Amino acid sequence: MNPDRLYSFVFRGQLAENALAGIEGLKRSVDSTDLDVETVKRLPFELLDDDLVQRARRMATVYTAIAAFENGLREFVRRRLFEEYQEEWWKKGVSDKVRKKAESRRDEEQKIRWHTPRGDDLLNYTELGDLGNIIAPQNWSLFEPHLRSPDWARSILRTLERSRNVIMHSGELGREDVERIGTVLRDWQMQVGA
Repeated sequence: MNPDRLYSFVFRGQLAENALAGIEGLKRSVDSTDLDVETVKRLPFELLDDDLVQRARRMATVYTAIAAFENGLREFVRRRLFEEYQEEWWKKGVSDKVRKKAESRRDEEQKIRWHTPRGDDLLNYTELGDLGNIIAPQNWSLFEPHLRSPDWARSILRTLERSRNVIMHSGELGREDVERIGTVLRDWQMQVGA
């Protein structure tokens, strides 16, 4: 492993570990430094139940790790497809089904002009499962040097998507779920390094 990849791997591992380490003992006031001060000012935390806020904050820590992974995966997929297909990466590297689904989501969002869109790039309108379908089977040759197998990649993405969906629908994960997320994030980073 070259020094740059080793540094990247170690640094990302430390970030993931730090993000997941705070799950258990996170019991600070709402205006503490671990929340974005400007965002806190815009929300009525003083009107919300303290216990429910603390429970949500624990899950927000897990969500932070998953969201960072998901957006990093989007960048990884975009980079690999662009390297192969250049400007036509979306058309040539993404199946009709995934493209239509993402385009439909974008079009639906554009109807609600007062709300911030997910982004300019159609890849922002895909889900973890969609990213797995982009990786394999259609583009497996592009990702094979980085991933162990298509089944391995899909398994990790399914695990993360299941936990992500629980959190996104205001559910709470158990300690074992959080540990599993930490393990699969570390496994991915050790394998892919990106």
